[in-house]
Amino acid sequence: MVKKYLPNWESLDSRTIPSWFNDAKFGIFLHWGVYSVPAWRKINDERFGSYAEWYYASVYGNYKNNDDDFHKKVYGEDFEYRKFANYFKAELFDPELWADIFYNAGAKYVVLTSKHHEGYCLWPTKNKHKVNWRVTDVGPNKDLLGELSKAVRKRGMKMGAYYSMIDWETNKSHRPENGYFVPEKDRKKYGIEESRYVDEILIPQLKELVNNYEPAVIFTDGGEWDLTEEESKVKEFLAWLYNNAPNKDEVVINDRFCVGMPGNHGDYYSTEYKDIDGFENIHPWEESRGIGKSYGFNRAENLEDYSTSEELVHELIDIVSRDGNLLLNVGPTADGRIPVIQQQRLYDIGEWLKVNGDSIYSTTSSKVFNSGNSNIYFTQDKGGKNIYCILTKWCDDEFVIYCNEDVNINSINLLNYGGDITYSQNGNEIIINSPTIAPNTYGGKYAYVYRIKLD
Repeated sequence: MVKKYLPNWESLDSRTIPSWFNDAKFGIFLHWGVYSVPAWRKINDERFGSYAEWYYASVYGNYKNNDDDFHKKVYGEDFEYRKFANYFKAELFDPELWADIFYNAGAKYVVLTSKHHEGYCLWPTKNKHKVNWRVTDVGPNKDLLGELSKAVRKRGMKMGAYYSMIDWETNKSHRPENGYFVPEKDRKKYGIEESRYVDEILIPQLKELVNNYEPAVIFTDGGEWDLTEEESKVKEFLAWLYNNAPNKDEVVINDRFCVGMPGNHGDYYSTEYKDIDGFENIHPWEESRGIGKSYGFNRAENLEDYSTSEELVHELIDIVSRDGNLLLNVGPTADGRIPVIQQQRLYDIGEWLKVNGDSIYSTTSSKVFNSGNSNIYFTQDKGGKNIYCILTKWCDDEFVIYCNEDVNINSINLLNYGGDITYSQNGNEIIINSPTIAPNTYGGKYAYVYRIKLD
């Protein structure tokens, strides 16, 4: 009998998350929109303060680190934000190339910003309030979400959609000083009455996305700031999604739909830029972050603002060893290119995963062994017969791990290494002898994985 979900938390929270999500471990996030035209936010030490996709608020509004000087110099003081859409052409956008890059990076799913806080839509929405603020009216004149979805799925990856739960031109917030992120003249010209927003924009657009594009992931964002549970109609929507979505057995949704939801409800919990303490092992969760300090492409970033390939691989390992997923963001340019430095980082991650993917995909955290060494992590396959001991720093001679329970070791091997790995056991102490290799030329550079087979 097919389970029917009711619009209450007891029923909705009883849903088991589709298994593909926990197995996937690594996905690609894409922040792409009108903000990709100016592509600028001053780098600063404020947490979450270097996001270029917040240009509308940081330049035109009064929200925190204002970039007025840059804007006035480059575009002029009277240049209206919506005019940037005329330059969001995506003329070099090649969805097949993008999908190849993500596939070769080892990603199992992709999530695109269908609508960010600026309200601009990357699909030809039928919503009457989005006329002249969607891709088919101004900008690329193509269905960016649809074209990328087709290319991604052709390669066996899942496709998802990020959706901002609020529109800056309509919704009020406690976060800015005067209650709004953007100027009053823009709100009056382009926004609608806030009391109408949920019924006329939010819920209709979410259902439109689900029915027309069948996203495997719905990444909600911004609702957790000010949208209450009652006004958001979150429980009614989730009951509809779980019961009626055309891909109801596949779709997952996160926890940013409304106030009070983060860390309490949702198929998985969302963290951001290492805001991850306390989430491991209690509920499916996903850490998102950019390759640099911004989600949207930021021309203010330099080389030192980007994480190295090694740092990103190590972060993936850390997250997976705690039962999380990593959703790594790419910020395309307004003309539709993925910056080369970001491509290079993705390529390197993919090369590492080609060798060591068994220790990442379809694994869980493992408590069979411990090391007391911050450079050693453990995962295991679902059957618990293969334990993966992952070293983020090569040991030249030998290293020690400790059993937390009685186990019989069948063999130990180093992934992508053909020789035997010798070891000795003394009680709960396992001494593993490192092979004589040049780790910098070894196929698993950045981190090294020993598979411990148990009887």
